[in-house]
Amino acid sequence: MPEQNQEQGANKHRGIYLLPNLLTTAGLFSGFYAIVASMNERYEMAAIAIFIAMVFDGLDGRVARMTHTESDFGAEYDSMADIVSFGMAPALVAYNWALADLGKLGWLAAFIFVAGGALRLARFNTAHNSGAADKRYFQGLAIPSAAAIVAGLVWVGAKYEVDPTNVSLIVALFTICCGLLMVSNFRYHSFKDVDWRGKVNFLAILVVVLAFVVVATEPALVLFVLFTVYAISGPVLTIKNVSKLKLEHVIGDQHCDEDADFKADDKSKAAEAEKSEDKKE
Repeated sequence: MPEQNQEQGANKHRGIYLLPNLLTTAGLFSGFYAIVASMNERYEMAAIAIFIAMVFDGLDGRVARMTHTESDFGAEYDSMADIVSFGMAPALVAYNWALADLGKLGWLAAFIFVAGGALRLARFNTAHNSGAADKRYFQGLAIPSAAAIVAGLVWVGAKYEVDPTNVSLIVALFTICCGLLMVSNFRYHSFKDVDWRGKVNFLAILVVVLAFVVVATEPALVLFVLFTVYAISGPVLTIKNVSKLKLEHVIGDQHCDEDADFKADDKSKAAEAEKSEDKKE
């Protein structure tokens, strides 16, 4: 009987939570649709699908926390969906629209973006699981924001009927820069410290309404500009908060440098201790 009860208890904990993973699946579908739409030369719809995937990506985690349905499976599934929706999809949409005309440079630029996104997700998951990450800031540009810049650029070009052959180098530059910013050490505000349940005055609500109106007037251009400014804010914030800019502030593993300094201090202390013992003798 005790063994049967244990098996029944284990079965209760098996399975996955439906609602948050359903939202994650919707985001994954949007990213996959963006790839298919770009293959059919429907670039504006492809770019919009990536932004829709961003909405679902923002909802699944919040819904999981609000409904207490967080799980390890959901976190892993979300990362797998992100690499498709915000890694592969923007890179392939940009490649099909403009980068294919550049030959080898085009697909290398797309690969740099995909690799940067994968590394960004791996580093974020590692820091999040270890509990060492500062929730107020992101280390490196978040992959949805990078995807929004690339998708926004394609959306603007497709909407205003820009000849992609005339801007292929610009698209490659934006794609490469976004890929590199994702693996950089620049700090970006995560806005996770904002109290969304707190009270605000009437003026704040009015500003939010005006913001929606501005975005609705020219969504492609406004969203592209907003996310580009956010990408630039990382280097500006980092340079502003450090007295002297070093290589570890831009790229590399900062913890390795701290460990190296720590070991160097230990060696110097050991050497000083040996000298003092020699003097005593």
